[in-house]
Amino acid sequence: MSMADKIAIIRIRGVRNMKPRQKKTFELLRIERPNHCVVVDATPQTMGMLNVVKDYVTFGKVSDKTLSALDAKRGKAKPVAVRPKSTSPPVPREPEVGERKPVYRLHPPKKGMKDIKLPWPAGVLGPREDMDAFIRKMI
Repeated sequence: MSMADKIAIIRIRGVRNMKPRQKKTFELLRIERPNHCVVVDATPQTMGMLNVVKDYVTFGKVSDKTLSALDAKRGKAKPVAVRPKSTSPPVPREPEVGERKPVYRLHPPKKGMKDIKLPWPAGVLGPREDMDAFIRKMI
């Protein structure tokens, strides 16, 4: 995977019998519950974190089309607050260095999961090539 690739990480399993290092890694990835998803850049640091939690998550490259579908789904669930109109022109906001990316709350996949204890393709854990299809089943 190249550095510009985006990876979607979906937590599949809960906290039972989890080691403290894995719990801390989930905190750093901001994935608190099963069926929550985050989209991160494919950096060596992220890949190392995924190696720690690979028995609890599924992950893979995600397309721009799926990212826009996730953003649209998030927009439906969260109503936009109505603000009074300003007389000054809008100022484009630059993203801050430590700005957090959203956590997407997804439904369990339609037609269920294969096995939550086996790696993909026999189960749903670990790296997968069809991440877009899996996310579409969960939106």
